[in-house]
Parts: sequence; C-alpha cells; structure tokens
Amino acid sequence: METNAAAAAGRAGWNPSPQMESSHGSTRPDRKTVEKNRRIQMKALCSKLESLLPNSPTSREGASTLPLPDRLDEAVNYIKGLQGRLERMKERKKQLMGSEGTSRGMGSEMGKGMRSSHIEVQDLGPGLRVVQISSPVDRLLFYEAIRVLEEEGGAVLNANFSVVGDKAFHIIHSMVADPRGASEASKVLERLQKACNQCWRCC
Repeated sequence: METNAAAAAGRAGWNPSPQMESSHGSTRPDRKTVEKNRRIQMKALCSKLESLLPNSPTSREGASTLPLPDRLDEAVNYIKGLQGRLERMKERKKQLMGSEGTSRGMGSEMGKGMRSSHIEVQDLGPGLRVVQISSPVDRLLFYEAIRVLEEEGGAVLNANFSVVGDKAFHIIHSMVADPRGASEASKVLERLQKACNQCWRCC
C-alpha cells in the first residue's frame, strides 16, 4: 500500500509545503505597481511644494492644464529669487555692521541713541514703509525692525540708510501678504516700540 501511494504521489507531481510557498511566494511588486506608487508620491510632493509658494499656480484659473515642468520651473525661479534676495540682505548687513572692533565700549552711547530714536510706520496699501531715526551707532533697532516685519508675514523689498550729522535715517519697504491697512501698520508700530523698550533695558 505504501509503495502504491508513493508511486501515485510521483505521478501526480510534487507539491511544495505551504511554508515553502510563503517563503518563495513573497515576490516584489511588479513594475506597474512600483511606477504607480512613484507617481503618487511625486504628485504629493509637487502639491506640497506648490502650496508653499505665494500665488501658487493651483489658485489661478487654468492651472489644471499647466504642465508639471512649468510648475516646477516656477518653483525653481521663486527659490532662486529668495536666494538672491537673501544674499543681498547679507551683503547689506555687512555694510551696516561696518568694521569689527567698534562694538566694544559703545554701550552707553548706543543706549543714548536708542532713547532718542524715532520710529514711524507708514501704510502704503499693499505694503508698509518703516522709517527709523536714531544715532549712527545704533543698528540693533534696524535689525529688530526687519525681524518684526518678517514675523508679521511681510517680505522686505529693500532697506537703506543715510547719515546726516548725528542722526541715522533707516528706511525699510516691505510687502504685506495680507494687507489690513492702518490696523496692520499700528500692529507693526506697537511691536517695534516694544522691541525698542527691550533694547533700552538691555543697555
């Protein structure tokens, strides 16, 4: 009987055990599945990138027909523009900082300059203009003004200064992402005044 059973099993062919099937049957996903997952992931990444850009193409009419390469080009150009603006701001900062070695021994002089400073915020519709008048040795308030504007969602377009006698005039132009008129200018002015008071206490 055992011989006949073995012969029958031989004629029917050998079937692997379930354990071996599971070990050899766990094949990798086919190419179509891999490509589909890759496309889904790329689409999600592109959507996330576009959502970070101002005036995203997805919010404009006809954006659904805009090819993906064009949307990526817009993102690249925007990033390059930010990099260029950052480099210009760094260069401007170096110019304002001046030579090293002049910062020590100027604490009391800077304190006097801050206490005699004047801050004005002007509403320009889609943007703001900050005017600061202070001592030529006082640069801290200038950097504080830029920081406050950026924290309020503004984009600094340009910043310049000039010195007349014992006064330094700092002028900063900023675009506002969500312009709210006089209320936005008042809010920025209030924050700048608080920052100015903190600088006085530090000095």
